[in-house]
Amino acid sequence: MNVLELPDIDLNKELSSCKSMEDLVGKNGLMQRLFGGIIQQFLEAEMEDHLGRAKYARQDDSNKNYRNGHSLKNIRTSFGEVGLDIPRDRSAEFEPKIVKKYETVCNDLDKKIIGLYARGMSVDDIKSEIDELYGVDLSPAMISKITDKIMDTATAWQNRSLDPLYPIVYMDAVHFKVRDDHRIVSKAAYICMALDIKGHKDILGIWIGEAEGAKFWLSVCNDLKNRGVKDIILACMDGLKGLPDAIKTVFPEVNIQTCIIHQIRNSIKYIASKDCKAFMKDLKAVYKAVNETMATQALQSLEATWGNKYPIVIQSWNNNWENLSTYFDFPPEIRKIIYTTNALEGFNRQLRKYTKIRTTFPTDDSLRKALYLATEQIMVKWTSPSQNWGCTLAQFTIMFPERLEQYI
Repeated sequence: MNVLELPDIDLNKELSSCKSMEDLVGKNGLMQRLFGGIIQQFLEAEMEDHLGRAKYARQDDSNKNYRNGHSLKNIRTSFGEVGLDIPRDRSAEFEPKIVKKYETVCNDLDKKIIGLYARGMSVDDIKSEIDELYGVDLSPAMISKITDKIMDTATAWQNRSLDPLYPIVYMDAVHFKVRDDHRIVSKAAYICMALDIKGHKDILGIWIGEAEGAKFWLSVCNDLKNRGVKDIILACMDGLKGLPDAIKTVFPEVNIQTCIIHQIRNSIKYIASKDCKAFMKDLKAVYKAVNETMATQALQSLEATWGNKYPIVIQSWNNNWENLSTYFDFPPEIRKIIYTTNALEGFNRQLRKYTKIRTTFPTDDSLRKALYLATEQIMVKWTSPSQNWGCTLAQFTIMFPERLEQYI
């Protein structure tokens, strides 16, 4: 049936009476009534298809299933609340597809609610927004139930199969406040970002834990292995406690690069402002060196000049030098994407943007929902491979031929 033929609606008359967008799409507007009429027609058509005949047609006695009236059902839609007469059959076998049994919220409205939740809005804010825009009064419990629908998708994403090899991964942890047994505690979201063999960024997973440490990082690395990862060429990280040992245990051949930028920031905290300019000039000779030999000489010179005044800073560079100096083994085009974890930090900043409205999450699952939905929003923009990836991959292929040849 054409929209113009919908019962009880004179479309031309109704349109002429609409003086504003509110009259058209607002509460009790024309679109709400039209939408209800269209859904009603779909329901009637589904019943005809179910019975195999038109509304008033009859068949022989071999098929005694007939219509058996209607039951009233209100559904919440993006056009407002719509009342429907759900057809029934005598055998109680009819199950409509367009408005499923027990469904009270239109999928289109579900998507809008989940979209608002993904953008960081609280349940109460979503309730107010939906009521103001569409005149639909949803309880906080209903909104939570709708957003819970994505948990199965989030779980499937978190447990999906991964590639056997990743040339580069970045690992970090971001902290959030979560209610736990009537207390508010800080929990870490352990994040692993990767550049795959084609140079595309991907978030391999987000794991929720109470504190950073070797034991949890080991479980993260084992999860990556269990999901199909066999080898990682380079792992970049921010001096995370326990992570180097954990990842080496699971992926023995991995090369570890500690973030130079974070090391510099941690060093500057201990330097007096009057010495900062001179110290940074000497330090730059270390991390800007053309090769590790020159860098080691510059580090020795730095120690000779500043070792007595700032021993804790020099000691930190010496103790972490094995993982700080890894990038000197690579050409400039690879160095610039591994000497810092800025790529992952950029992702973390966007996560914060999507979650900043929620100062505290009621449960771990609510945090997982928010992080998954935010990740989905962020990753949709990741359509291009890393800059100059062809050259980068060529370098990796020459440097690690036996590890890459089977995957290219």
